[in-house]
Amino acid sequence: MAQQKNTEAALIKKVDKLADVMAGAGVGFTDYLTQLTYLLFLKMDSERVTEMWEESAIPEGYRWDDLLNATGQDLVDQYEETLDVLSRERGIVGTIFTKAANRIERPVYLEKLISFIDEEKWLLMEGDVKGALYESILQKNGQDSKSGAGQYFTPRALIDAIVDVVNPKITETVCDPACGTGGFLLSAFAHMNRQSDDEKAQLFLRNKALHGSDNTALVVTMGSMNLYLHGVGLDRSPIICEDSLLLEPQDRVDVVLANPPFGTRPAGSVEIHRPDFIVETSNNQLNFLQHIMSLLKRGGRAGVVLPDNVLFEREGAKIRRELLTNFNLHTIIRLPTGIFYAQGVQSNVLFFSKGETTKDVWYYDYRTGVKHTLKSRPLTRAHLDDFVACAATPLRERRETYEKNANPNGRWRKFDAKDLLKREGCNLDLPSWIEDEKSDVEQMDMDQLLNAMEERIRIVNEAFDAIQKELKA
Repeated sequence: MAQQKNTEAALIKKVDKLADVMAGAGVGFTDYLTQLTYLLFLKMDSERVTEMWEESAIPEGYRWDDLLNATGQDLVDQYEETLDVLSRERGIVGTIFTKAANRIERPVYLEKLISFIDEEKWLLMEGDVKGALYESILQKNGQDSKSGAGQYFTPRALIDAIVDVVNPKITETVCDPACGTGGFLLSAFAHMNRQSDDEKAQLFLRNKALHGSDNTALVVTMGSMNLYLHGVGLDRSPIICEDSLLLEPQDRVDVVLANPPFGTRPAGSVEIHRPDFIVETSNNQLNFLQHIMSLLKRGGRAGVVLPDNVLFEREGAKIRRELLTNFNLHTIIRLPTGIFYAQGVQSNVLFFSKGETTKDVWYYDYRTGVKHTLKSRPLTRAHLDDFVACAATPLRERRETYEKNANPNGRWRKFDAKDLLKREGCNLDLPSWIEDEKSDVEQMDMDQLLNAMEERIRIVNEAFDAIQKELKA
């Protein structure tokens, strides 16, 4: 284990050092990461041939050795032709090289990256090492505020807690319709992988159980490679490049785990007209929530990260009513600010199952009096231990930690669904019952406060626009 950690740390140090060299040449971290992905895949394909005597998945003339035998401008030309050819292949190759393009135009820097990758035998390396290496690069990319990559990154501690509560089984299908770089799918894989060593179950898990989609080609490449390095989707990536909101799902799944993109649907996007949707809206979160509700099999279950406005926004009233009447919205955890790279975001995780009526909604307030920052006090899995212990308990065995007189600041409390249905607009954004010396506003720093204000202004503007449209109609 110590040797594995040393190998991992040494490789991460090399990758970081090379990133600095590339940055000096004007190659941004995201571009560096994508080129590293393409070249790493070619090197591992070469190792499959030389170390394991397997057939190459890469057409002749566009393999790793063809790059090693070229120098200078010839190398750049060979690399660019390779990317073009492989982007038109099928299967895992075509997915990894989706819309691939060279971002390292100077031969000397391309040679440096190829030389670094050629020094290691990646295929023989422990899966945990190369997987952890790639995840560390993805995380650094997510922290790069200039690239905007943080929108694709959900804290691993939160992902793991959600997976532990939903508890996907090795025989079940799992989907993330906005999968980014594959964090939820990878956590689900690790959770399910521990459940059985049976060969048939393992083959199903690695090749058929997991499904994801994202509408950004670059993200699909990184997510596919992330899973590939962990031994998932060796012939066909479980991630596809598509806008999952456009069409009604053809296949239903047992489990959905997701953190859909926040905000309105981007300008220029195809309008959504889905017969299975309850309401038509430009609100991305409400659309993804409806899609997830439709995506689940009867008896299927979900854990979804959603912003506060989903709990109270006027357009979502019918959706919330549907969640309480034809789904079992059994658990909501209120999350604090400071845990996402987009600062000031106030969000929740909704846990629900399909095909039964909600009796009680159990709220866990992990917001009031809680302060996290990405650097000085980042969210860890241990911070969510109490929530997971409460939420993973079967519904009939759950007990509130809140008690009006004995423990008024208990974070775990249930509310009768009948009472929630009577609230105006079926508003699920309940005020906190926990007394705290500082208000939520007082706990925010200036950036968080400004972002929170911008979010509230956006919600008001959207509501105003909706009212104007109705008046005109």
